[in-house]
Amino acid sequence: MKTPYQNIYNVLKINRFIVFTVVICGMLCNIFSLWTAFSTSEKASNSAFAVNTDGSIIPLKLVTQKENFMVEALAHLSLFHQYFYNIDASNYEKNLEKALWLGNSSVDNLYRQKKADGVYNRLLQYSLVQKVISIDSEIEENDGISTFRTKVVFEINRGAIVDIYELVSTGKLIPVDRQFPHNPHGLLITDYFENSLRKITEKL
Repeated sequence: MKTPYQNIYNVLKINRFIVFTVVICGMLCNIFSLWTAFSTSEKASNSAFAVNTDGSIIPLKLVTQKENFMVEALAHLSLFHQYFYNIDASNYEKNLEKALWLGNSSVDNLYRQKKADGVYNRLLQYSLVQKVISIDSEIEENDGISTFRTKVVFEINRGAIVDIYELVSTGKLIPVDRQFPHNPHGLLITDYFENSLRKITEKL
């Protein structure tokens, strides 16, 4: 003969079973959510931007940043040296502003030093045209630190006279957040230094 107490015990057992089932289902859902988030994060970290042969950025999934780093680094250095040294009276302010986005305070300090030395005043005063002819960069990576050495050949047109110079500069590259259109490659030049400048007498 069943008593009311036996019915209560059965109800409690059913409730306990339901509670355990809900808790277990909740834990499984949490584990699945964490696994999904981790998997998505891994896929996102392997997504990057492909670089065209001309250095332009093309959004493309499933391309690692490491595979594209060398191409992007060379394009970044080429872009910087074009902006910083390919100048004349009409574009130097615009080009130098763009160049400063690609480097840190070492680039800004060099710009201020050149400005204090009257480089840009002479550019205006004599209507000089400084044109980059070639840019050749070498990049080395040691212990996660990327250093570069760039040789820039440029000419200074003084009207009847055209002088050609070779500039060798060095520095480091560090990854930063991409900022379109200011810093499309997501790299920053640090420790920038002009090592040598010589006049080339022979014609190229």
